[in-house]
Amino acid sequence: MTLLVISPDYASHLLPLATLATAWRDAGERVVVATGPATAHIVRSFGYSRTDLRLGRGSNPGVIRAEQQPPGEDDALRGFFAATAEGMVATLRFQADARRTDLLWQPVDTARAVLRVLDAVRPDHILVDHLAFGARLALAASGTHHADVVLGHPTALVVGDELYGYPTAWPAAFEPAAAALDALRQRCLQVRERFTDDWNRALRVLDPGAATVDDAFAAAGPELLFNYPERLHDPARTRLLPPHTFLGSAVRDETPDGDVAAWLDRSDPRPVVYVSFGSFLSARDDVLARVVAALRPLPVRVALTTGSADTRGWPPLPGHWLVREHLPQVAVLGRAALAVTHGGNNSVTEALNRGVPLLVLPFSTDQFAAAAAIEGAALGAALDPNTATAAQLRSAATAILHGAATAAARELGDALRARPGRDVARGALGAASTT
Repeated sequence: MTLLVISPDYASHLLPLATLATAWRDAGERVVVATGPATAHIVRSFGYSRTDLRLGRGSNPGVIRAEQQPPGEDDALRGFFAATAEGMVATLRFQADARRTDLLWQPVDTARAVLRVLDAVRPDHILVDHLAFGARLALAASGTHHADVVLGHPTALVVGDELYGYPTAWPAAFEPAAAALDALRQRCLQVRERFTDDWNRALRVLDPGAATVDDAFAAAGPELLFNYPERLHDPARTRLLPPHTFLGSAVRDETPDGDVAAWLDRSDPRPVVYVSFGSFLSARDDVLARVVAALRPLPVRVALTTGSADTRGWPPLPGHWLVREHLPQVAVLGRAALAVTHGGNNSVTEALNRGVPLLVLPFSTDQFAAAAAIEGAALGAALDPNTATAAQLRSAATAILHGAATAAARELGDALRARPGRDVARGALGAASTT
């Protein structure tokens, strides 16, 4: 038996998919990952085979830097970072404008490359990233059975009258103007029409007899898996979803290196606070610096991931902090009492799996919905990264560390670990095949 995993060349996308695939690997089955070269080291670390597949013009080996991207993608990345500094609506508008290039890059050529991979690998099961639209286009055109894995917040698959890219919810700290939201809605509507037209035109090239869709952002595969805890999802919205399975979380095992392990094992009663803005948003070093200033006076130990942040102008950090460009997130979260994060789906689901409450500073896409869900479930708090002061961040962190969110997160973590997402995924696909 062979499982094929199809992922963009981004570490944040591949890691949860690769984690799900461990259920097949540990059962003695062959796992092949179709992705680009930037994440080849991740494929090797899991012991899988890799076949080359390019699903977009950008890549991310784990920490993304604009200067390491191909021409065009570098400027797009800088534009994105600039938009995040303007605020929620500006960022979502920027992302809406880039959507056709980002999510449906060279659709016919990409789809044909995927079809060649299918012919070469001949898989029995397929896991594909929901946002790999070019790959899903190939699977739809060829009638190939597959599992469509939504790695972000479930709103990445729109239902009802939702518009992709227009937030269904945002935390109380955000107060966008009504006129700005209306303009964003109109922009998202225009993008939906153009994106759907791109999808349908490519689909007709690949299969002239294929049925077209009214909204490509509402299209889903025959097996639909959400890498998200169902408990955090609105039951009314759940009822609108097509047949699906909530995986809870897909959390890999990690062994920290000697220095990190020694720091984590140190006899020190102070709670550990893990700080990370993920592989992209560490570029917002101004916000990261405010978080550092907020935590500096507190009786805590801080594990800080700096990523691509420029820290040269920062004052010296406390000697008892652990500061690295990259840290083994799952291993550190296993010892943490609080996570300060941008609200990316990996950060949220991995923290909750380890029973860690969150202070979320959302910047873009579905991070606003994730932050609102954390806030609504009393699993932490959310603040606006562009306006929250160091004093406000310090107050929020202190309240979480000493409040009810700790017990609530611990209880949810126990439930998530009792039902690993990788096993749920394999069980959901047990009777399905590519035939």
